[in-house]
Amino acid sequence: MYQQGGTIENAVKSIERREYVLPAIQREFVWDQEQICALFDSLMQGYPYGEFLFWRIEPERSHKYRYYDFVRDYHQRDNPHCPELAILRNQPLTAVLDGQQRLTAFNIGLRGSMAVKLPRRWWNSPDAFPIRVLALDLLASDERDEDGNCYRFAFVERSAIGLGDGQLWFQVSDILAMSPTRGRTSSEPPGPDPSEWLADHGIVGDQFKHANRILRRLVWAICDAPTVAYYEEKNQDIEHVLSIFIRRNSGGTVLDYSDLLLSIAVSQWEGKDARKEVHDLVDELNRIGTDLRLSKDFVLKAGLMLTGIASVGFKVSNFTHANMAILQHRWADIKAALIATVQLAASFGFDSKSIRATSALLPIAYYLYKNGSPVGFSSKNRYQRDRDAIRHWLTRSILKASGIWGSGLDTLLTALRDVLRESSGERFPAKELGKQMAQRGKSLDFTEEEIDDLADMKIVDRRVFALLTLLYPFVNVGTQHFHVDHVFPKSRFTERRLREAGVLEDEIEAFLSRVDRIANLQFLDGVVNNEKSAKLPAAWLRERYEDERDRRHYLDRHLLGDMPDDITDFLSFYEMRRKRLRERIVDLVQQA
Repeated sequence: MYQQGGTIENAVKSIERREYVLPAIQREFVWDQEQICALFDSLMQGYPYGEFLFWRIEPERSHKYRYYDFVRDYHQRDNPHCPELAILRNQPLTAVLDGQQRLTAFNIGLRGSMAVKLPRRWWNSPDAFPIRVLALDLLASDERDEDGNCYRFAFVERSAIGLGDGQLWFQVSDILAMSPTRGRTSSEPPGPDPSEWLADHGIVGDQFKHANRILRRLVWAICDAPTVAYYEEKNQDIEHVLSIFIRRNSGGTVLDYSDLLLSIAVSQWEGKDARKEVHDLVDELNRIGTDLRLSKDFVLKAGLMLTGIASVGFKVSNFTHANMAILQHRWADIKAALIATVQLAASFGFDSKSIRATSALLPIAYYLYKNGSPVGFSSKNRYQRDRDAIRHWLTRSILKASGIWGSGLDTLLTALRDVLRESSGERFPAKELGKQMAQRGKSLDFTEEEIDDLADMKIVDRRVFALLTLLYPFVNVGTQHFHVDHVFPKSRFTERRLREAGVLEDEIEAFLSRVDRIANLQFLDGVVNNEKSAKLPAAWLRERYEDERDRRHYLDRHLLGDMPDDITDFLSFYEMRRKRLRERIVDLVQQA
C-alpha cells in the first residue's frame, strides 16, 4: 500500500544504518552532478520528486538474497560501483526496487562526495578526479531562472566552502547537524542554529537575511518536510518481486535495458555475483584493449552469442533461470574467449576510433570460444593463417561505409553464429560468413564508388587506421607504436609556404585539398616519424637509407614510386600513388 511520511533526513539515516539496501536486481548509480543538483533544487522548491517502491523483507528471509549498499563517495574511476554487503541475517530490511537513483543522490549530497574526470585530462592523472561535495550558494539569488531553478547548487572542492568572491558556499551535508530533531533521542548534542553559522562567517545586514532564509529553507526541505512517499510490497516471493521490478522499470527509457537484464541475471546466479563478474570482466578487457571502451552491453551480448541461447537479442525471455544457469556454467570459457578476442584486436592495433561497433568482435569471440585461441594452436601455420583471415575479415567489415553492424544486428549475429557453429573449425570461415552477410544485405563486397571513397579517404575518417593496416600487412601495429604520417609534411601546406616554394597559384587549392588524403599518408614508426619531422620525403629517404637498394625497397613496400625532390611535383606524385593504392585496395577488399 502507498504510505506518506518521513523526511529525507530519516531516509538517509536508514541508508546509513543499512535498513535500506539495494537488491541484487538493481543497477548501478548513473546520475551525474547536474541531476543531483536539480533534485535538491526541486526539493527546496517543494516540488514532488516521485514516490519510492520498497520491498519489505522479513528477518527470517534476509539471508536468502544478495544486497548492495548505496554509493556514498562516488569516484568515476576508482569507486563507481555499488559496494556489496555481507550476508545480512535475521534483520528486517527494506530493499529499494524503485528510487535508487534519487536515494543515492540524497546519500551523496548529504553524506558523501563525487569525483568526476575533468575534461582534457588523462584517466591515470592524479589530479584528473578532484573530490567535490554538494554545496549551496547562500548569497545567490533565489529568483527562478530560465531553466526553472531557484537555488544555486553545485559540486565544489571542500576548500571553496565559506565566503569568497561574492559567494557563500554552504556544504549541504552540514545541514544534518542543524536538524531540529538532533539530540532529542540520543546523547548527541544539538547542532548550531543556522543563524549561528552565518554569524561565524561574518554575514550581516541584508545578506544575513537573505542567506538565513535560504538556509532555513534547506533545513525545512531536508529535516522537516515529510516528503518521502512510498509503496511497500510485502510479498516474500522473489519471482513476484522480480515481476514487479520488470513491470516498473521496462516501460520507459530511464533504465537501460541491459541494466535490467543484468539485474535479472544477478538475481538468478547461484554462489557467484554476476554483477561483479561482468563489471570485473569489462574492466579487464578495457585494460587489455587499446581504448576499445567495451561495456557491460558487449559482455552480455557475448554471453547470449556464445552460449547458443535461442537468439542474441536483449529480451527478457532470453534471461530465464535455465539460460542463466547455462551462462553461469560456461562463464569461465566465455571469459577466456573474450579475453583472447580483445588480445587479438589489440594486436591488430584497433581501438574505439577504428572499431565503431564492437559487435564486430562477437563472431570472432564465438569462433575462439568454439575452437580455442589461435595462440594455442599447435601449428604455427594454422595460427598465422587464422590470424590473417580474422584480421582481413574484421578490417573489411570496418571499412564498409554503409555500416554492417547497425540495424538488424541481433538477427545478423544469430545467423553468423549458425555459420560458425556448422563450420569444421579447421579455419576461420571468412568466405561463408561473407555469403551469409550478403544474403542479409550486409555484403562485404565493395562497389567502384566505395573503392574510390577508400582511395580518397581523409585522415579524419575513423576508418583510416583500418585501411592502413590492410595496406601495410607487414607492419606489426600491435607491438610497435606507429604513427599515421604525412609523406609530404603537412606543415609545408600553407598558402604562404606553397607560394614561397614556387607552387603555381591555380594549383594551391588542389595541394591543400589532397594533403590529408590517403595517397599522402603512410604508417611510420613513432621514433622514425619524429626524426623525419618536416623534411621533404626524398631528402629524408636519402639521409636514412644511404644504400639505393634499401631506399628502393622502402619505396616499393610503401607504394611510393619515384619520389620527387621538390614539393612542386606533389600533384603528379599524388595521382600516381593514388592509382597504386587503388589497385592494391581492389586486390585486398575483394579477397575472400
